[in-house]
Order: sequence, then C-alpha cells, then structure tokens
Amino acid sequence: MMKFVSHSEAETEAIGEKFARMLHPGDVVAFTGGLGAGKTAFTRGMARTLAPDAEVSSPTFALVNDYGGKVPFWHFDMYRIRTMDDLYSTGFFDYLEAGGILAVEWSENIAGALPEGTIFVRITVDGENERTIQIGSEPIAEKEGKKG
Repeated sequence: MMKFVSHSEAETEAIGEKFARMLHPGDVVAFTGGLGAGKTAFTRGMARTLAPDAEVSSPTFALVNDYGGKVPFWHFDMYRIRTMDDLYSTGFFDYLEAGGILAVEWSENIAGALPEGTIFVRITVDGENERTIQIGSEPIAEKEGKKG
C-alpha cells in the first residue's frame, strides 16, 4: 500500500498526476472518502497525465464525464447509485469493456460490481487542508475511532 499526506488541493492534484503515470488501459480506480475529501481534485491531477486538455468537474449530475485522452479516461460519480438497475443505466459495464481508464467516486456504492484488479484510493480528511491518501489493491477500511 502507498500512503501520502497532502496539505493542499494542489498537492492532492500533484499526487493524482504522478499516480496516473502508473496506470494502464483497462484500470479501474475506486475512490472512497467523504464529501469534500478531495476525490475530484485527485482525479483532476490524474487528468493532467491522461487527458491534458480535459476540464475536470465532479460528474454528480451527469454520472459520468468523458475526458478523452490517448487512452480514454472516464470519471464516474456513484453517489446516487443504489441498485444494479441504477448501475446498468450508467453504462458502467460497457465502459469496463472499452479498454479505457475509469475513475469511480463513491465506489463503495458499487463494491460488488468492481472488477478484479481494481485499484483503491481512500482519502481521509485530517484537518482543514490536510488529507491522507492511501492507495492499494484491496478496499481500504477506515480505522475505528479515527476522526474525519
């Protein structure tokens, strides 16, 4: 597991940018973390590497943003997804088969549908501007008793 501490939105973006250099076509990046934790900032950093011309925003209402790129880069928001029918309606499974890179916010809502090999990114808020970013090959549980 990799662990980083960010002290600003710009640092979170820089970590995402470096992380994206390790990704390959077909990779799924599953984010967890509360509202305002920095999931979209991390994704914005990823886009600097994967789709430099993209204007990254949270896909809360669109459910998925297509950022293009040499390898297609898609950004999902699963906050409102509650059922498999909801998930199917996003086209998620079609995107999985398309060979691009998927960034999935609120991935805990679709935990059972994430493919083998998913990369998990947990962002926790440790203070007004401080974030802990953990990246691993298994879902990363929040420690009991941890503030955030």
